[in-house]
Amino acid sequence: MVLAILFQQPLQDAWFRIRRRSAAVIRSLTFREGDGPLSTWSTFSIGPLQTSALVVEGDGEQAIAPESVRVRVLEGEVVLPEEMASWRAEIEAAEEQAEASGTRVRIWNGPRYAVEGIEISRTALEEHADVLLRLRPTDYFTFLAAQQLDRRLSDGTTPRRRYLDPDRPLEAPEFLQCSFGVNVAVVTADHLLVVSRRSDHVRSGPGLWGSSVNEGLSRHIDSAGRTAPDLYDVARRGMSEELSLERHEYTLTMLAFVLDVERRQWSAHFTAHLTDLTGEALRSRISRGVADRWEHQSIEYVAFRPADVMRYLLRPDRLHRWAPVTPALFHLALVHTHGRSAVERAEAQVVRRLR
Repeated sequence: MVLAILFQQPLQDAWFRIRRRSAAVIRSLTFREGDGPLSTWSTFSIGPLQTSALVVEGDGEQAIAPESVRVRVLEGEVVLPEEMASWRAEIEAAEEQAEASGTRVRIWNGPRYAVEGIEISRTALEEHADVLLRLRPTDYFTFLAAQQLDRRLSDGTTPRRRYLDPDRPLEAPEFLQCSFGVNVAVVTADHLLVVSRRSDHVRSGPGLWGSSVNEGLSRHIDSAGRTAPDLYDVARRGMSEELSLERHEYTLTMLAFVLDVERRQWSAHFTAHLTDLTGEALRSRISRGVADRWEHQSIEYVAFRPADVMRYLLRPDRLHRWAPVTPALFHLALVHTHGRSAVERAEAQVVRRLR
């Protein structure tokens, strides 16, 4: 009894320090209260792996139902400020010159969507997510111009400095948010996570390792007439074009809405579990041809277990070669399958062993 009394408090203090250290290792969506309202949001990170992905909605455990997401397309195309409009004109002129000279294939100025805003609330009884995504028409050249966030304007500032407040990451003009896409974590029937590496020839994230499937919204393809795009259908299109998978071959679940705050690119995160196709069967199918083979230069398969995926994410040769939103996607997919406690416990163990 005497020994218990003597050692009880030191043991409790030691256990508290261990728990606090482990919790500090895994940082998900958090915010700190400042003098006013919401002041700072933390982007997703795991130990030494730091990303610019902000998980705006979703924790992995609770799926976002299709009926919970409403997409509204507003009238009127995005208008760039006059000085940035000249950057777009430069891009258009460069592409016309490339076509005329025959030096390379001209980039197609495809119709896209810009994010006017996203509103998130909760249903009255179940407190499920209720999401309203407001989009506005734009095009690819406007997107390329808007991606020059650190280019100097005539007064010496940059678009990032002039138009963005780092303490209010969800507030941005629509002309700086001309990208919305879907990212899917695909798991085979024999529990392998599909990981793709982007081609060196794509304009966005060349050579980076990323999600199993990545597909941007297209006004031309995803909006029939005046109908707003369905994000689940966009994900299914990506599954078909990039992995030659039909909708009856997998179950598809939306997990989150994520913003890459560095590039102002929005994403809906999904996970897809193949019902019958194993990793080997998927390899064989891909070898017989896929529509968008040029977008990826290689595909790897990782055991879909928390520790295995975490070790893979934190490999020294991969640590700085991930597409910004991919680590958050894989983490949320793991949580959806294995549960938050098991995933965070495995993440903490892997990070400790790296130290």
